[in-house]
Amino acid sequence: MAIKMKPYVRQVVTGTAESHSVTVLKTRDLMDVSDEPVERGGTNEGMSPTELFESSLIACTNVISHKVAKKNGVNLMSMEITLDAGFNRHGVMLKEEVDLPFEDMKLMIEVTTDASDEEMDILAKELAMYCPISKMIVAAGTKLETQWIINRP
Repeated sequence: MAIKMKPYVRQVVTGTAESHSVTVLKTRDLMDVSDEPVERGGTNEGMSPTELFESSLIACTNVISHKVAKKNGVNLMSMEITLDAGFNRHGVMLKEEVDLPFEDMKLMIEVTTDASDEEMDILAKELAMYCPISKMIVAAGTKLETQWIINRP
């Protein structure tokens, strides 16, 4: 019997401040830690909050790309995703309010596939349509550039 997925859900994540920089994050039956690097007063136990945010774009890109590929019969043999983000730190440094902390982001997606250029164009278009993290980033005003690097076996 197939499990019917609900189209709208509430997601709950809790965070407990273990120190001024360490936050223990919990959701479902999972736990993670966010922390600042040593040079910013942390203990480097995990990614910083902004690095977690950036990582969520990479992870969502992976998941949605693979879902779109499966839907369209595209075989993604490998995928490597790199994000280069321009981050204005004046806000987190408490110097001044920053309306758009991430002014620009460049997402580089390198895949190995035997798919045609046309199939990969569809994948890229549908990734932009369906990735909730990239949609939120673009809606906030961040310039998000996506570059596909396609390797053929």
